[in-house]
Amino acid sequence: MRHTLPHLLLQPLVQTALAEDLGRRGDVTSEAMIDIDQQATLHMVARESGVVCGMQLARLSFQALQSDVLFEAQVQDGDVLEAGMVLASIQGNARGILAAERTALNFLTHLSGIATITQQIQHSIAHTNAQLTCTRKTIPGLRALQKYAVRVGGGRNHRMGLDDAILIKDNHIALAGGDMAEAIQKAKAYAGHLIAVEVEVDTLQQLEAVLQEGVALVLLDNMNIEQLKQAVAMCQGKCKTEASGGLTPATAVAVAETGVDFLAMGYVTHSAPYLDIGLDYLL
Repeated sequence: MRHTLPHLLLQPLVQTALAEDLGRRGDVTSEAMIDIDQQATLHMVARESGVVCGMQLARLSFQALQSDVLFEAQVQDGDVLEAGMVLASIQGNARGILAAERTALNFLTHLSGIATITQQIQHSIAHTNAQLTCTRKTIPGLRALQKYAVRVGGGRNHRMGLDDAILIKDNHIALAGGDMAEAIQKAKAYAGHLIAVEVEVDTLQQLEAVLQEGVALVLLDNMNIEQLKQAVAMCQGKCKTEASGGLTPATAVAVAETGVDFLAMGYVTHSAPYLDIGLDYLL
């Protein structure tokens, strides 16, 4: 499966990132010592193993500063990297390549890190039926990219935004009058047939009340392993279950083994380590 995003979505993000880095004068270091017409070929190289993500953004970063740059990709998003592997060769004006280097690598290392940790966690729970999903805990302006990286790594996306689905949390219930059943009834009446309704619960008593109303999905928030097992048994054949609340790679397997359908993990977008990738001039 080939993973891509529309260039129309990516180009404004690349332009913003380049403008931030070039500042008011451009790359003064390269201008000080590299001839304006000097040509060069550099290579993007993996320093460690992982899953690559962000190749389109890397290409667009170099092309934004020089349209005739030759970007020859050796891999595509979703490919598995080994340390020392060449991802792409970039040939063109030396100043232009160096000016775009950090922007290209920032996108590539960050998104590859998300894809890598997502794949690792999903692989660790592959013996269960649970699916890893991300959350809305993303960097403002980069949500589409970060959630794309999760998909590249084999995970699923939770809500892209507040308009995707109804997720009733404790604050909603409190501000709507404090009656959970009434809140659910209002949500279902508003939703129509295309918007799913999910309710967050943190006790089995709350779950029992939600199940009496009937919803598509329950978010089991900050429950321990034994509570999760009981909740799954209660929901069997009635609705899907989703575990949430501080999940990490260290806790994912035990949670998945409770039988929940989904693991909602903000970790994969807000705490994924960068994948080490560099731009090298190979003699």
